[in-house]
Amino acid sequence: MDGHTIQRLTAERAQEFPATTVEHPFGPDWDVFKVRDKIFMVHTELQGVPIVNPKATPDDCHRLRSTYSQITPGYHMNKKHWITVRPGDQIEESLVQDLVTDSYLLVIENNLPKKAWPVNPATFAQRELSGISNEEKP
Repeated sequence: MDGHTIQRLTAERAQEFPATTVEHPFGPDWDVFKVRDKIFMVHTELQGVPIVNPKATPDDCHRLRSTYSQITPGYHMNKKHWITVRPGDQIEESLVQDLVTDSYLLVIENNLPKKAWPVNPATFAQRELSGISNEEKP
């Protein structure tokens, strides 16, 4: 999958989630996706190639980097908690959508007080899979 498609799909997915905003605190070349003012994904270009940086658990970061040659430690981010997704044949739509969802939920659960959660991370994914629309989510 090419980099522009990866960025388009991840942006579309992120904007489906409650309380998501997109800001440009690092300049116009950096799309910063936040939930309640906490960053969960970044888009930019690296040497002219569009990339996506989602957050992940340290175990997931290691597993993903070991499995996919197009996933590397997070560019300009904490290498333990962030990954960079680059264009390539191994990268599929379901993977990038799962990475965005996981990043969003990880930030909610670990970086926000429970009263600020726009969704419950424990039940959000199950509701997504059962076909409940975003309009019906808390």
